Amino acid sequence: MKTFTNILPLRNELKDARFSAAREGKSLRIALVPTMGYLHEGHASLLRKARAENDLVVLSIFVNPIQFGPNEDFERYPRDPEKDLALAEREGVDFVFMPSVEEMYPQPTRTHIKVEGLTDVLCGASRPGHFDGVTTVVGKLLHIVQPDRAYFGQKDAQQVAVIAQMVLDLNFDVEMIPCPIVREADGLALSSRNVYLSAEERQAALVLSRNLLAAQAKANTTESRVTAGELLTELRDAIGAEPLAVIDYVEIADFPGLSPLAADERLDAAGRRSDVLIAVAVKFGSTRLIDNVILTKKVND
Repeated sequence: MKTFTNILPLRNELKDARFSAAREGKSLRIALVPTMGYLHEGHASLLRKARAENDLVVLSIFVNPIQFGPNEDFERYPRDPEKDLALAEREGVDFVFMPSVEEMYPQPTRTHIKVEGLTDVLCGASRPGHFDGVTTVVGKLLHIVQPDRAYFGQKDAQQVAVIAQMVLDLNFDVEMIPCPIVREADGLALSSRNVYLSAEERQAALVLSRNLLAAQAKANTTESRVTAGELLTELRDAIGAEPLAVIDYVEIADFPGLSPLAADERLDAAGRRSDVLIAVAVKFGSTRLIDNVILTKKVND
């Protein structure tokens, strides 16, 4: 495993790898797994999938300042590069890209990538500018690495939708690979920010996965004939009943378009006509957690 902190040496190494493969008459499939570090089993699952499906795996670790708002946790975002490198080596990563802020942004950034429509709802409504920072840094990483495939966790489903739209609109020559949420044994979605939770807050946070999974189970039956409005009310009430939970949003939208569903639209397995995202963002103490489930559309016989 090789570690790079500068763009040019990484680019040169990737060019050499491609050239060597072409000289031998082989194609080289390169995967990129972009992360902000403090890696956990969710990241490891992305790396394992990338390793199984590609010839060369590039892991980027970069806490991106331009996706954090002025009152957010950029400075205290958890970091543990030694642990990250150990996990990367264990999962068979070939190249690790760990640039500094100065390497990625040597001067104030005047060019940003903005995806309209998908970024002013859900997390975008309460974190203005966040997704502009995400798309800009992911665009830079895709440009630097030029991977064949890029792997993203479904826990941030809005991010997946936004980046997929960017890739489509700007003709990035890359295949987007969304990967399932990885959960603790008790259901809590893995997140680098879980480390901020006190024991009491962590226990309270189980209200998210418990009720999301219950909503998914209810919607996946043909007998319930549940509507979006009914399910949304039940979910908001259930999460709001937890004293430590402060709701940012609980929403039901089509996916990946992210348009809110009409209250009377049926969500049961027989009634769905599109993929549906049930997404939440809730604070426990100072820690904001997101989670979601996706209901797949009915497949006609």
